[in-house]
Amino acid sequence: MTSLSLDTARVSARAARGVGRVVLERPEALNALDIAMVRGIRAALETWREDPGIERIVLEGAGERGFCAGGDVRVLAGAITSGDPEGAGLFFREEYALNATIAEYPKPIVALADGVTMGGGIGLAGHAAVRVVTERSALAMPETRIGFIPDVGGTHLLARAPGRLGEYLALTGATMSAADAIHAGFADLLVPSDRLGAMHEALESRAEPAAGAREVVMLFGEPPEPADLARQRPWIDAAFGADDVPAILHALRERTEPEASAAAALIETLSPAALTVTLASVRAAREKPDLRATLEREYALAMWFAHTQPDMPEGVRARLIDKDGAPRWSPRSLAEVPDGLAEVALSYRPAVPLWT
Repeated sequence: MTSLSLDTARVSARAARGVGRVVLERPEALNALDIAMVRGIRAALETWREDPGIERIVLEGAGERGFCAGGDVRVLAGAITSGDPEGAGLFFREEYALNATIAEYPKPIVALADGVTMGGGIGLAGHAAVRVVTERSALAMPETRIGFIPDVGGTHLLARAPGRLGEYLALTGATMSAADAIHAGFADLLVPSDRLGAMHEALESRAEPAAGAREVVMLFGEPPEPADLARQRPWIDAAFGADDVPAILHALRERTEPEASAAAALIETLSPAALTVTLASVRAAREKPDLRATLEREYALAMWFAHTQPDMPEGVRARLIDKDGAPRWSPRSLAEVPDGLAEVALSYRPAVPLWT
């Protein structure tokens, strides 16, 4: 089985010297995921699961610009606007199943979040056993910027970030550097990009077969610089611990830090419905026992948005298709968000369950 060679659906998989190497091969789109890519990654992992000749997996993206920019949201938005929300649901089910597979895989998966790693890219890299970033890394869960919610197990990570960083990162979609990602719990080790080739060779070396994947990667790592997020914790924790989004905005406006003012200005441009549900989702994730439980709740919320809310297709239109930067959110303001909207969203039960 170690001779597996797979090139399909913009994913390549190779097995050599005890290492299964999966590469996302869509660099022109920053390796954005479509359903065929999700299936290709999972097929490779399932092939190697019981293979005694494979000791560890490396998951990476082609090109130097990004590991994975997320799911192909244009396709998902198109399914929703064409009256086929269950088409989006099929993608969500398969993507989230892959996220769980990565988290529960019996062999160590080394994920190289080199470059842009956002949304669905976090779902691939963020749940791996060894999560590597480089000086080129830029990580984010930017779903509120297109009128959607953090998913792919993102709220599992956000809920466990120090202090109120989870609320801050979820509501603003702020981008993390390598140091920030390590501080927030989205990554483990910083490896300079010029050492990745040598790291690959070491992972494939049989000179020390007993060495764990993390120990091998650590040989090429270096300490990150102080995280900017750590410096900003005082105002983030003070403001983003407020009870609801309007209260968070009020707290931000009361702060003197320019970053707090910028965060308030940004939040005011985003989908009121997505912000409201996102805040509740991150806080609910703190009560979930594991990733699977969180994925199940995220799936229900994703399907609630797909079936009942217009903001995700509208956000994709305004940000990515027409690029006019003028989304017409519904409701238009936080003041118009119906009472109990988050509770309605959290109680939604999709017709097709995530786990079958």
